[in-house]
Parts: sequence; C-alpha cells; structure tokens
Amino acid sequence: MAQSLPVEILFGIYLGVLTGMFPAFVSWGLGFLFKYITGVSIPAFGVVVLALALAGINGGLLALNDPAVLASGYRVVIALIVVLMISLYAHSKGDSMGASVPKRLSLKRIRDRTLSSDVVELVGSRGEVRIEVIGEVIDMEGYPPLSERTRAEIKDSEWRLPADLPISELETRFVERLRTELGLADVSVDIDERGRATVVAAPPLSGISKRVPAGKRAVSIDAFVPTGLARGDEVIVLAGDTEIAGTVVAARSSLNTDETVKTDGGTPPGEPIHPAAAPTTTGGDGRVTVAVARSRAAELLGVERGKVIVTARGTRREYELISMLRRAGKRFRKATVGPSGELAGATIGSANVREAHGVAVLAIKRPDGWLLAPRGDTGLRDGNELFVIGTRENLDAFEEVIA
Repeated sequence: MAQSLPVEILFGIYLGVLTGMFPAFVSWGLGFLFKYITGVSIPAFGVVVLALALAGINGGLLALNDPAVLASGYRVVIALIVVLMISLYAHSKGDSMGASVPKRLSLKRIRDRTLSSDVVELVGSRGEVRIEVIGEVIDMEGYPPLSERTRAEIKDSEWRLPADLPISELETRFVERLRTELGLADVSVDIDERGRATVVAAPPLSGISKRVPAGKRAVSIDAFVPTGLARGDEVIVLAGDTEIAGTVVAARSSLNTDETVKTDGGTPPGEPIHPAAAPTTTGGDGRVTVAVARSRAAELLGVERGKVIVTARGTRREYELISMLRRAGKRFRKATVGPSGELAGATIGSANVREAHGVAVLAIKRPDGWLLAPRGDTGLRDGNELFVIGTRENLDAFEEVIA
C-alpha cells in the first residue's frame, strides 16, 4: 500500500541510516589507513562506488527478509542519498585523522603536546589556562600525610599558567609554584590536555629545629628585609663590622602584616585559615631567623639591628636528578638484607639483581662505612642496608625477596 510522501521520506531516512552504518565504517577505515600509510586521499568517486556497492548488499539482504522494504522508489532514492552523505562524511573524518596522527608515536611527542584550545582563556593579548586539580591530593610515599589545610590549599586555590607551553613544561612550572607558594617538600604533577591535574605531594617541613642543619645555630635579628625573601635562601648578615653567612629558616615583614607571609608556617590563634600565598616576605622592616655556624652565633646575639644581603645559590642539581627520575616512574628506597633473604651471602652479580628484580643498587651501608656504586662481585651480608632505585612495584617485590 502506497504511503504519503512525508512518510516515504522518513522511511527512506530510516532505511538509509540502517543500511549506511557499515559503508560509513568501511569508508572511515579506508580513508584513515590510506592517508596514514600513503599520505594520499582516496578520491570521492571511489568512496561513492564503494558505499553504493555495500549499501546494495545490505539493502538486498533487507529485501530478502521483507520485500516491502524496497517497494517504493522514493524511499530507495532517499536512502541512497543518506548512505552517500554518511559515507562521504565518515571518509573525510578518517582522512583528517590519518593526516593528524603522528607517523611515529613516542612518549616525548605525547608529552610535548599542548593544551586543547577550548580551555585557553585570553587575558589581554596572552592566553592563560586555569589548572584544575581533580580528585584527591595523594600523599607521597615515604613522607608524612598532608594536613587537611594543605590539601584544601592545593585543590581550591586558583592556579593560572601560560597556555602556549607544552604540557611537560606546564607540569614543571606547576610543581615549582606548589613548592614555592606552599613550601612543599616534594611534588609530582600530571596534567592532561584539558588542564586537569593530578597531584602527589609531600607536606612542608615544620618547626624551626627541623630546618636548622646539624652544627648550626638559629639566631633572629631585626633587619630591612628584601622583597621575596624565602626559607632556604642563602644570605649574608651585616652587623657593624661583622659579616656572617647563613641560611634563612624563617622571615617576616612587619609592614603590611595582613599580607605578610610567615615562613615558619604558623597561624596566630583565633585567626581564620586562608589559602596561603607565596611563602616570601613583602619587603621592608622585619625580622629574620638565620642558621649560622655555631662558633659565630654569639656575635649576633647582642645585635639590635642588622642588614641582610641575599647571595646567589644556583640550581641544586640533585633535586633536578630526583625530579627527572620521578617523572620517569622511578623511586628511591632503602632495603635491609635479612638473614633468611635470598640475597644473604650472595653477590650482586650472582643474584642478578638488575635483570631478575628490575632494580639497581646505588649504594650499600655497612658497619665499616659506605660503598657507592658497588660492583657485581660485591657480597651482600645480613644487616646491610641497600639503597636501590626502580619502579614502585619492583621495589615492593624486591623488599619481600631480601627480607
């Protein structure tokens, strides 16, 4: 029975979608593979012929099941148009994907990719991206857990970075900001193309005594504090004719006290807790606590006011090495050889530590001292402390073997 024209059109669209899915998938796959392998696009005429052939097979199978499917010419024409449109669209998408996918995938190429354009915000003439910390901030292995306040500061603060940088550089800058502004001991960050970050962090070291090196003494003096002075900066304290080098363990500016950052991490009782700004001084009159040599600490005790000069310290290369290893998925760990462990009485070479367990022994601590970069013929005894490097899984398995 003949149907009205609108019904025939709807039925033709339905039939075209039903029979066009397989031709569209084949057109996409051929377009992608041909472009990716040869760099040349399949002609549109070839796509049309292929799509019509596949649609004819599908339509014939449908007609065998229900002869009324092809009873009207209107629905057949509309179905063919729909099939061709879907197939040509799928082919164009496959062709564009084949042109955009790198011929040789590598971790470096993936890490050098930039952010998605729809997350970039224009601020004046420059693009910025708001880094969103997703999920829970994870505690870093080997450190005490983070406080709830620090977790909230990491997760809820607004972090903005330049949007024209590779993702790897964004991660490096975000790590530097977290370390600088929150005083964290260590941080690991993973950012995706939409600016969403997963953070693993270690809490800041608190307490003045924990920051004073062995053999040093901490002395506080009033001084004109430079802007941006932070914990760990190397300074020279001038008091009259006295010149003493030291390391800043705490500093604060007395001016603009509402905005001054207390680098010792303290919050006066009764004051509300706000997300911390950068742990640096705002400049002007203030007070500085400096760790100096024990023999020279007495020279600063009677000084009412001094001058503080910041000296260049350079880059700590050991931190760069640890950060590079962590980004490669490696970890440091100390493991003790047990009396019943498989390695007790063996040598590093005979135990085949690197190949069998996937870890490398960097140093061995013995009762008679340290042994760095041990050779394969170095023997392992009960009670030796091994400093090893490897992935977290390999280190866990290695500890079980040697214990």
